[in-house]
Amino acid sequence: MTFVLVVDDDPAICRTLAINLRARDYEVETAGDGRSALQIVHERLPDVVLLDLGLPDIDGIGVLTQLRAFSAVPVIVVSARSEPDDKVEALDLGADDFVTKPFSLEELFARIRVMTRRSGAEQPGLSLRVGDLSLDVADSRATRAGEEIHLTPIEWKIVAALARKHGRLVRQSELLRAVWGPGYERQTNYLRVHLASIRRKLESDPAHPRLFVTEPGIGYRFTADV
Repeated sequence: MTFVLVVDDDPAICRTLAINLRARDYEVETAGDGRSALQIVHERLPDVVLLDLGLPDIDGIGVLTQLRAFSAVPVIVVSARSEPDDKVEALDLGADDFVTKPFSLEELFARIRVMTRRSGAEQPGLSLRVGDLSLDVADSRATRAGEEIHLTPIEWKIVAALARKHGRLVRQSELLRAVWGPGYERQTNYLRVHLASIRRKLESDPAHPRLFVTEPGIGYRFTADV
């Protein structure tokens, strides 16, 4: 399920977006200020962020700048600021799109769909080929030079969670929750053990991984050129 973070200091906008997004089967969290938004992102990386610029503490530009220091999560700025300079600044700092208030819900949802398609959040049948390694995430099938490679169900869950966010940082807590469920966010030793096994099976040089890369103390990325 695609996870959308709505960041806006207007409770009515947060409520309207949350209701309408959930009705379309999105998972939603809302934040009324920049600090709360960044805390949510550090706990679990969203698939898309809807970001207002006029926030009461850290403004939207500050939130965007901090986000881009560690994540490529798609960000759609949703703001009443309509001056070209505001749009240019937001886009130059890494926003993926800019929607001016008041906005059409259907147009906004269409833009969200574009972002999730680009990021891989709506790619359940993801297949990848890296050199002589082929990964079919939908069928849980891996081969190297035509020879089958066996991964356990847990290993496939980890591979799928990372591959579907190709190139993007997946935080340890988010990965643990996706694979084992709520309540396991602190069991980082689980990830170390299973990632070591995945690397032995899928990496050409497990001691120097190029596919499943660790960001020490933060999380993991699937970084292969595909």
